[in-house]
Amino acid sequence: MTKKSLVNGLNSEQKDAVLHTDGPLLVLAGAGSGKTKVLTHRFAYLTSAGKVPASSILSMTFTNKAANEMRSRIEALTKKSSKGLWVGTFHSLAARILRNEIEHLGYNSDFCIYDASDSGNLVRSILKEFKIHEALYKGISSKISSLKASLVGPEDLLANEDSYGFDEKFARVYVRYQSELKKNNALDFDDLIMHTVKLYEKHANVLKKYQKDFSHIMIDEFQDTNASQYTLTKLLAGKKKNLCIVGDDDQSIYKFRGAEISNIRNFKKDFKKTKVIRLEQNYRSTQNILDIADSVISLSPERMPKKLWTDRGKGEKICYCTTINEKEEARFIAQSIKELYLKGKYSYKDIAVLFRVNQQSRVLEEAMREVGQPYRILGGISFYQRKEVKDIISYLKVIANPDDSVSLKRIVNCPPRQIGTTTVVRIENEARKREESLYKTMKHIVKSSGYTNSLKEKISGFVTLAEEFIENRDMNLPGLIEMIFEKTGYMSWVEEGKIENLKELVAGAEGHDLKSFLDTASLFSGLDEEHKEDAVSLMTLHSAKGLEFPVVFIAGIEDGLVPHFHAVKDPDELDEERRLFYVGITRAQDMLVLSAAKKRRLYTSMQDQQPSRFLADIPSGCYKCIEKRPRGDAAVSAAAVKVPIHLLNRSPFSAGARVKHPKWGVGVVRDTYGETDDVKVMVNFPSVGMKRLSLKFANLEKI
Repeated sequence: MTKKSLVNGLNSEQKDAVLHTDGPLLVLAGAGSGKTKVLTHRFAYLTSAGKVPASSILSMTFTNKAANEMRSRIEALTKKSSKGLWVGTFHSLAARILRNEIEHLGYNSDFCIYDASDSGNLVRSILKEFKIHEALYKGISSKISSLKASLVGPEDLLANEDSYGFDEKFARVYVRYQSELKKNNALDFDDLIMHTVKLYEKHANVLKKYQKDFSHIMIDEFQDTNASQYTLTKLLAGKKKNLCIVGDDDQSIYKFRGAEISNIRNFKKDFKKTKVIRLEQNYRSTQNILDIADSVISLSPERMPKKLWTDRGKGEKICYCTTINEKEEARFIAQSIKELYLKGKYSYKDIAVLFRVNQQSRVLEEAMREVGQPYRILGGISFYQRKEVKDIISYLKVIANPDDSVSLKRIVNCPPRQIGTTTVVRIENEARKREESLYKTMKHIVKSSGYTNSLKEKISGFVTLAEEFIENRDMNLPGLIEMIFEKTGYMSWVEEGKIENLKELVAGAEGHDLKSFLDTASLFSGLDEEHKEDAVSLMTLHSAKGLEFPVVFIAGIEDGLVPHFHAVKDPDELDEERRLFYVGITRAQDMLVLSAAKKRRLYTSMQDQQPSRFLADIPSGCYKCIEKRPRGDAAVSAAAVKVPIHLLNRSPFSAGARVKHPKWGVGVVRDTYGETDDVKVMVNFPSVGMKRLSLKFANLEKI
């Protein structure tokens, strides 16, 4: 594409952002304002006519999903493969740098990356050794993560005890934790950034090399950066300062993960002569939705002002529904979704239900099942965290890095091979004495004469098996996984229902080498998964960030939930809750429905709930109110008796089926319900619209 064509179709502000190629640039991108379009067109513009080599642009974002979208759009614009380009998440790109340079820090380049599960297991084992109550481990893991996000390692903690609220027990755990990571040649998620910063700060020649390599830097979702990520950014920007950051302080909602809203708000102070461009035209939502969003967020103190507008028209008024309790709220939502679906305008996948805390999902799921609606939970357990998948990933981790004691402990008796807890503890104690990894100690035990034959016999088979795998580590990766299945007997041991996931793992390994595949698995989250099935999306407000849906329900708009009761006494926390509500509102494209309950069971007790204080900020003319009374009330129709799901699924006239009627022609079944001896269907016919028909009399023909 020519330079001129790369700015065609952009609005004037987007065009200005693309054309500003030198010096610091802050793009304040309101929700739905086309920021990904700006970043990808800017990338293509920089590389057009060979002005800037594509390999010298560092483009960073926060999720694998966003990075993949960026790559695919760059490929479409440049007509070139994005393979090898520096486009990815902060953590994946830091891992790539460390693969090349980590030996400067005393690690081997075949280090493994611990996900949250691996890190938690390591912390647990240390607590057990130190005889500290295991219930504390989540708090300890979170505190370690928080310190690393602020670039505070164990040595910094010990040197500045007064600055970080010193706790001797915690300090001992942190020191041992980091020591064990080093011994295992492993990094956790937060180490990836912290060690990259440490690398650059301690080795100026390495930093200069990367500053020279990266002539331009672009960062998406900058409001989500923490202290370590911002420090890394400033180091790489160097003297050139060809740094373009895109973000929105109104959507900063990850303080609990260490994100610092001050990074985007202070950017102009840190980088003099910064050009600021505001993207205020919204391409996602109707004006009614934007007006409500603006009325909520405009009261946020210290925000960088923006006023979103759209040419999509006013759209439908927002609906606010109150119910007597959370069960009636869930039934209202499920029934409303059913009605929208039956009208034929929206599919289930077009609809999302958002909520503040995971506890709210249970009653929503029950209501969905009650009316036979398909749904999916976003942000749950990712594919790579499923037990059977994680087991095989752990085998691969040990093959790639035999010093990974956390992964070895997971698989040493999986499938069972008579290496129980007592044997593992004995090996761990010996490894501690020898100051080496479990695997090295196991090999030593097998070869030495100072140990009982019983112990040697128990572990010799596993060591022989592991050695065979390690010798074949360079073979085709799908073949290596199949070899693990065959040699360990895992496939015949695992439950039959899990086998499909293992087959999917083999398929996903195609085209990868061992290291790249393990990095992908470790850095993958549930939010990165692609879902193509036609199902309603249920997720927390935090998980909804970056997504959009034609129809959005937000449940629990009550004080104590939105805003969360933990936040109401802290102005900064309350402001973040306001931004979280704003993020939820701006996920909606066409329709937004807010709901609340007058009573709700929270944390085992039934509580009287008050409407959210944020509702008072919304002009009354922006939304319409309805009140739903409980079942049994004359104003509410009785729920239809449902056919059992397993029978509906067998029916040739299940939802989605194409059928032919003798009078109205071809239509699509939108719902099937009724008693088993009188099944009824709702069919959408293009010629006459929605019709309710009894299968006994309708003479429908499946086509």
